[in-house]
Amino acid sequence: MRVMQATALRRALASTLICITVACGQRARVRSAGYGEPADVILTVTNHHFLDVTVYLERDGQRTRVGTVTAVSTVQFHLRGNNLSASRQFRLFATAIGSNENVRTETLTIQSGQVIEWTLEHDLRRSSVGIY
Repeated sequence: MRVMQATALRRALASTLICITVACGQRARVRSAGYGEPADVILTVTNHHFLDVTVYLERDGQRTRVGTVTAVSTVQFHLRGNNLSASRQFRLFATAIGSNENVRTETLTIQSGQVIEWTLEHDLRRSSVGIY
């Protein structure tokens, strides 16, 4: 009778260890696939305006300064994934320094691996944005 109990105990212990090993392996795969952390986003801003422009990110009712693009130049910004909302929806806002001109994009939704290109024109109302 004791031999049967010892065998049953070993089997239970072995199956528990197998389950733990499999669960740890699946967790490592999920992390390496990048599901836990939001991916970073590249934002390229081309400024055709004759004034420097300050760029902001609007999400969840908050506006965060991204940076400044000098007149008639292009700058690439690296937006951290954790600065974006969980829904990955946000708007871009830019204001010309020394002027009351500003522009705001429609609500944008971005997925991992995509990049944003925002072209600011002389007349900021004619600006365009693309996600690729």
